[in-house]
Formats: sequence, C-alpha cells, structure tokens
Amino acid sequence: MNLLIARCRTDGHLTDVRIRDGRVTEVAERLRPARDEDLVDARGGALLPGLHDHHAHLLAMGAAERSVVCGPPAVNDAAALRAVLRGAADAVPAGGWVRGTGYSESVAGLLDRTALDGMVADRPVRLQHRGGALWILNSAGLAAVASALDDSLDVERDAAGHPTGRLWRYDVRLRAAIGAEPPDLASVGERLASYGITGVTDATPDLDAAGLELIGTAVLGGRLRQGVQLLGAATGTPLAPGLSSGPYKILLRDHDLPGLEELAGLIDRSHRAARPVAVHCVTRESLLLTLAALEIVGTCEGDRVEHAAVVPPEMCEHLAAKRLTVVTQPSFIATRGDTYLASVDPRDAEHLYPYATLLAHGVPTAPSSDAPFGDPDPWRTMAAAASRRTPSGRVLGSHERVAPGVVLAGFLSPPHSPGGPPRRVAPGCPADLCLLGEPVEAALARPSADQVALVLRAGKPVFQR
Repeated sequence: MNLLIARCRTDGHLTDVRIRDGRVTEVAERLRPARDEDLVDARGGALLPGLHDHHAHLLAMGAAERSVVCGPPAVNDAAALRAVLRGAADAVPAGGWVRGTGYSESVAGLLDRTALDGMVADRPVRLQHRGGALWILNSAGLAAVASALDDSLDVERDAAGHPTGRLWRYDVRLRAAIGAEPPDLASVGERLASYGITGVTDATPDLDAAGLELIGTAVLGGRLRQGVQLLGAATGTPLAPGLSSGPYKILLRDHDLPGLEELAGLIDRSHRAARPVAVHCVTRESLLLTLAALEIVGTCEGDRVEHAAVVPPEMCEHLAAKRLTVVTQPSFIATRGDTYLASVDPRDAEHLYPYATLLAHGVPTAPSSDAPFGDPDPWRTMAAAASRRTPSGRVLGSHERVAPGVVLAGFLSPPHSPGGPPRRVAPGCPADLCLLGEPVEAALARPSADQVALVLRAGKPVFQR
C-alpha cells in the first residue's frame, strides 16, 4: 500500500510524507500525489513514529480479558470480592474455572484456600495478585491441579505440609495443568494499536514453546498488529518473522532470592552468549543483589533493570556508573499509590518508581506499562508521570515528576535502546507511524489516546478513528 500523508507535522515542521513498500521514502514541504497512492490529509496533526511499550506481558493481557477484575478501583472490600467471584462462578458450567485478576490485600487481606472457599467452594477458583507473581487457589482449584504441585518454595504450605493455596510464579505450570484455552491476542493488538503502539517488548520470563508459537503465529497472521521483542525466549531459539530477541530476562523471586554467585553465573552465561540481561528488581534487596552480581561479572551494552521500584539516590550513582538502563512504570503511582503509602516501608516511599532522579544521574530511563498488571495506555502513563498523584489525589514523590514530552520520547526510543534518542520520521525508516489529530504540543498539554487518529504498521492502517 502506497500513501501520501499531507500537511502533517514532523519535528515541528509542516510537511508531506510519502510511504512506499512499508517505508517512508520522502519527507518534504510539498509533494505531488502519485496516481498509485492514497492521500491522507493530516490537517496539521503530528506524525510520530509508532510508540513502543518497553515492558508488557502479551499472553497475560489476553488471558486477563477473560477474567473478572478483583481489585481496586472496581472491587474494594471482601463483600464486593465475594459478589464478583460468586457471580462469575454462577456463569460457568460445573467444573469450569473462575479466573480473577488484580487482587490487592487492601480488599480482603492475605487470602488463602480457606478464605476463598468461604466465597466460592463449588467451582475451582484461581485469583491472581495484581503484582502478577502470586496465584491464590481455593480447595477445588488445588484438587484440580494437584498433580502439578511440586515441593519447591513456589508452593506455600502450612505447618502440616498442606498447600495453603498460594502459588508463586506458577503461570506456565497452571496453564498446562488446567488446559486453558489460548488467549486471544487479536483483541490485545487492536487495543494497543488504538493507543498508537506499533511495537512491544514482551517481558514474560522463560517463554515455553507453546507461548512462543502463540505470539509468533499471531504476529505472522496479522492478528497481533505490533512488532514484538522477546525477553523470555531462550538464547538461540529460532523466532518467527516479526519477532526478535532482546536482553535475557532474569526474574528475581523476592520470596526466594538466588545467592550472589548463582545470579552472577546467570548473568555471566548470558553475556558470554553475547546477550545482555534484563533483571527484574522490585525491592531494595533485589536491586542491591543485582548491582553486587554485576560488580563481579561486569556489564555489557544493553544490560537493563526492569521496574527498579525502589531506588535510593545513592543507588542511582551505581546504576549510572555501570551504564545500566532502567525500564520503569510511572502509572503504578496513579493506580497503586495509596496502597504503597499504607504498606511500603516509610524509608522507601520517597524512592518509589523514580524517574527524574534517574535522568538527573544520567541513567537512560524508559517508560512502560507492565500490562496487564499496569495501565496499558501510554498517554495515561504520560499524565501519571507528570502528576505523581495517587488515586486519592495525594502526591507521591513530587521530585520525581517529569514532563509528558519526556515520557513520550521514552515511548519513541528504539526497542533495542530504551531511553535512548527517540526515533524520527525520516526517509528510509519503517512506516510504523502514529498520526495525531493535533500538533504534539497540544496533545501533550492534555495527554489522551483520543488524539490518536491513524496508526500504520509497515505502511498499512491498523487503527483509524
């Protein structure tokens, strides 16, 4: 498909942009339309490279669409949780599973099998904590997956050795035991495209063959409308067209952190395979452990820290010295900030999800969603980073505010260099583009996905308002 986008703003200038064979071929003040191309009048709207979400979980996003929301702001107390789960249980046939997501202890405390049995006992229930790491099953659910329960610390047990229903990092094992239907990635792709997103870094750790096939087939068949970089594909794994491998994801389980030598060995093996690492760090302890391991084995270009949820200022200096990149999630302050204020160690509250401090120390920092555990809308993320307001309106870490334009630049940074110089619309670049309905300055004054007018992937429309 050949296109001429007329009267669009690129780098602040009013230009025309010609697209042929999936690439931008010309950018000039005035271009004459050719007979074999369609004309789009941008009416002065900004034409940007497509946005890239630097950390999301595509399969979990698809699965979440078939789940009931069990946490704030939709569900805020035990009575509401019971009603939601009971309603979902009544809607599924006998033996069918109830799948809930987004649970927070602020709703009904620390749940286990007994607590869930008091809400739903006649259907198997699996409830995912909003952090994504913890699944909570009722007794019927535990009985249904009994053969998949191992003796690792991932299966919490009581003093008598019986499973409590709390399972850590059990996604793959649960999916295999339940035989759940594959998630629909077409709807995920449509939703992301409506935000102007043309690329995603999937941060699911240790992707198995089934997960790789699901994502690869969806991209190849056009159901998933984004290019995908994978952090969880094993080094050397053949990938389908449209997929690429990024840094190797190392998941640090906060309930069972590895020893220093073990982590250093994991990083070293990845480096020796010429692959940087992306280390999951959501606590002060996990970040300290990661920095200590990198002190032993050294860093390589492209090493990054995922989340960096707690970063005291002195650690910023170490991140900068080691030339590490941070991929953060500003929207968590907007969605979880009040819970953080009530539950996080006070000494860490002012250092949650830093942004401005990291940039001030010269640490390349890029925004992301962590969807479905965070808000997938990048425009709401821009607003959240600028306000740092919690759901109740309190400001958490005002010194970490950054302007929406800084966050947009992060979403425009390349997949292989998050936080690096933003991509530009220029001859030769892929025609993965996002056209806004107004100039970028006006769009950033009130960030909203409603301003996305047209999205192209390889020169073909994948969303149009």
